[in-house]
Amino acid sequence: MTRKKVKLAYITNDSARKATYKNRMKGLTKKMSEMSTLCRVDTCAIMYSPYKSQPKVWPSPMGLQQVLSKLEMIPEMEKSKNMLNQKTFLSQKITKVVEQLKNHCKENWEKEIT
Repeated sequence: MTRKKVKLAYITNDSARKATYKNRMKGLTKKMSEMSTLCRVDTCAIMYSPYKSQPKVWPSPMGLQQVLSKLEMIPEMEKSKNMLNQKTFLSQKITKVVEQLKNHCKENWEKEIT
């Protein structure tokens, strides 16, 4: 049985919104736990709630400090290696599409000749 597509809209009913928030937060922490277990990666999250004054830290404040310290130890070149700004991302996409267009034109030309 498949799930219905969720319509993303603000939930006006306070109790329904709070219950949905609680369920979504539980699901998010479960997914992060599964990811860290199955993929052996360090995960952490800071979740701010409109219902509590203190944010929820997953897995723990000490675990968060460990992940952040590992992140800070990575050299700047290594961090920014895979990062793209919008301009470089779009230029890469454009060159890829232009190459695909050239290939299609070449294929069409060869098909016309034969």
